[in-house]
Amino acid sequence: MFRPLPLKTVRWRPLEGEGLEHLTVGPFEAGIRASSVLIGERGGRPYGVRYTIDCDKTWTVMSFRIDTTAGHQLSLASDGKGHWHDADGTALPALDGCIDIDLAGTPFTNTLPIRRLGLKPEDGTVKLTMLYLPFDTFEPFPDGQNYTCLEDGRLYRYGAEDRSFTADLPVDEDGLVTDYPTLFLRL
Repeated sequence: MFRPLPLKTVRWRPLEGEGLEHLTVGPFEAGIRASSVLIGERGGRPYGVRYTIDCDKTWTVMSFRIDTTAGHQLSLASDGKGHWHDADGTALPALDGCIDIDLAGTPFTNTLPIRRLGLKPEDGTVKLTMLYLPFDTFEPFPDGQNYTCLEDGRLYRYGAEDRSFTADLPVDEDGLVTDYPTLFLRL
């Protein structure tokens, strides 16, 4: 499937508007850490964010932190089984069932379910509930998404549960998106 992840730096740019993401991802303690800085715009509103995502060795998200240049900050942690809490330890039952996260503005978070699930074409479509974080409101909510392996270790289909958007995502030998049709292109 995918090789063990080396320390790797990649960049993506949005296909519309200005922007850039600079991501470094690799082994960290007993798992994987992704750290990124990105600038862009969504809905005509510019943003600048820095995020860190920590996963266990199976690519299950255990925590993430995101800070904006405008001063917003969000830090959440998970038990790896779909139960989340904030930095103060307050449980967030509205997010129960979310294993993976989807941060607006980055193709990297598609790698999380792709690596974690290890899907093969014969597995069909897997329905997931993601913790989605839009950059405009900074209020996380559950979001239904579907993933299908079209070519083992090479091509995956992402689909919004409401069928409003679908994209076939080619990935490299590490499961990182190389082209996100209509949204991002890796540099």
